[in-house]
Amino acid sequence: MANKIMFGLKNVHYAVVTETVGEDGSITSSYGTPKAWKGAVNISLNQNGSNDPFYADDGVWAQLFSNTGYQGSFECAVIPEDVYTEVFGMKKDANGGVAEYGDAKTKYIALMFEFSGDVENRRFVFYRVSINRPGIESGTKTDSPEAKTQSVDMTASARPDDQLIKYWLDQGASGYEDFYKSVVLPGEAA
Repeated sequence: MANKIMFGLKNVHYAVVTETVGEDGSITSSYGTPKAWKGAVNISLNQNGSNDPFYADDGVWAQLFSNTGYQGSFECAVIPEDVYTEVFGMKKDANGGVAEYGDAKTKYIALMFEFSGDVENRRFVFYRVSINRPGIESGTKTDSPEAKTQSVDMTASARPDDQLIKYWLDQGASGYEDFYKSVVLPGEAA
């Protein structure tokens, strides 16, 4: 039975994407082991693309569709240090500090998470997500402290291998229990 409503956000994980170019120019995506991204607050992804009519003979002759993925943001309590070093390319030094350099290369990630529902939880994976470095914000503590969160802007686009963008499983589906152990592709066992 499918969810009638969805709410909540939990179990956010990410896995770094490696895109290998073959001799023929084809690209193959592979994924590191998913890591937990604790402190999820909010995710909002809006569809990108268009549905444009083509007119001929005084009417709509055809609908022209394009799907360029999703765009939005992810808000969390604090961005984990390993996201800064593994995804944003920042460097951790011998002192334990993290340095940001202007020539650092940001990597694509697979982003995995789940929503709760009135019937079952739904787990999602987006296969090729680019995230932007967050800004920095805080404020002085007052009589009633207010927690600040961090947000990253993100774009989920199609994999160059096969145009795959996202996949989901509902609780009870094969592969649901092992969903976060590796980045699963449609039709593969977890």
